[in-house]
Amino acid sequence: MNPEMAAGLERYLTDTPGIGGRLRKFAEDFGVEERSLLPPSIEDGEYTIARVTARNWETNRLMMVLSRRLGIPPYDITFAGTKDKRAVTTQLLCFRAPRESVMELDLERVEIDNTYTTDTRLEMGNLLGNSFDLIVRDIRESTKEMEKRVSATRAQLEEAGGFPNYFGMQRFGVMRPVTHIVGRHMVRGEFEEAVMTYVANPIAGELPHILKARSILQRTQDFDRAKDTYPGELMFERRMIQRMAKKPDDWLGALRTLPMNLLSMFIHAYQSYMFNRVVSKRMEMGLSLSEPLEGDVFLLPDENGLPNQLKYMQVTSINIPKISQMVGKRKAFISGVLFGLESELAGGIQGEIEAKIIEEEGVKANQFVIPEVPALTSRGRRRPLLGPVMDLDIQHDDDTVRMCFSLEKGNYATSFMREFMKTNPLNY
Repeated sequence: MNPEMAAGLERYLTDTPGIGGRLRKFAEDFGVEERSLLPPSIEDGEYTIARVTARNWETNRLMMVLSRRLGIPPYDITFAGTKDKRAVTTQLLCFRAPRESVMELDLERVEIDNTYTTDTRLEMGNLLGNSFDLIVRDIRESTKEMEKRVSATRAQLEEAGGFPNYFGMQRFGVMRPVTHIVGRHMVRGEFEEAVMTYVANPIAGELPHILKARSILQRTQDFDRAKDTYPGELMFERRMIQRMAKKPDDWLGALRTLPMNLLSMFIHAYQSYMFNRVVSKRMEMGLSLSEPLEGDVFLLPDENGLPNQLKYMQVTSINIPKISQMVGKRKAFISGVLFGLESELAGGIQGEIEAKIIEEEGVKANQFVIPEVPALTSRGRRRPLLGPVMDLDIQHDDDTVRMCFSLEKGNYATSFMREFMKTNPLNY
């Protein structure tokens, strides 16, 4: 199955032909800089804030290496948003460590500057959004045709007010789209299946030596052998394997060797998968992503004017004219469910879509409480169906297109770019 389909990205909002091409041919083709909410500067504060620019670093792996260099546990390094691996990313990191120690860090392909101390810990979501500078290369269409397709797609997206707010393939794994499957098993209490899906489960397209290692482990479940032979770059898999070699059948213990933010990501990826299916089904049925319908649940803005995913109300026959005006002024945002313990579903046919997908998954709200790891409890929330695009600038040059734009926090540049490219997901 196409990886996008497997992750719930089943449809496009635009009906224009794509430009094809390849996004992220080089890491420098995918530049992203956080638009940050800066914690206040406090002299001799408990935490050190730093601006960190990383090239080709997966966020969780970078945190692990930085924690070892500083001699602090991984949970003493926090960040506001997870960033792409194959990219050049600039973001704030928060260290529970002396400023001098952070300034002395010397890591390949990592630059650290703008350090200061504070007493305010940086938490996930403490940002406004991200600005992107992206290049699509190897476009086979003529320059004239390329410009025509880009212009047509842009016009349709502007008319719609944005793009389908899908969680992008990075959420699930571009090469190995299994993150949500691990989360599904965890929610169901199927810890053995969760571990094996993550550490074994060979998928075509991986490097030959990795594919071979996963295949052997999938067939034999010989963790004692695997702990000595598994590829070194599979850092988190090796942790789990070493635990299983020491304590056979302790599947939950193997999962607990992973950083808590990675375990949480599994659960969130599963919720993201169901949300993507909701967006896809809604488009399939011809329901608007931007115009409120009776029964829709709309989000209200927070203090920064961004959608507050925990503050919402339902559209009724009485308030629908007012809500329509509010949506146009970005004072209300039509939403889909991120299913969890306390989720509220929409009404009408929109709610039937949400309920049907949840039923097909065979999960119930109380399963998002994982008694064995209470910190993973996810209460659920709602997410805007449409992602707005700000400051869009498009430049054409022979077989390349360069796009610069900004998105709100939590929105995926690849979900925007797929509307223009309409190509195999491995090309971005």
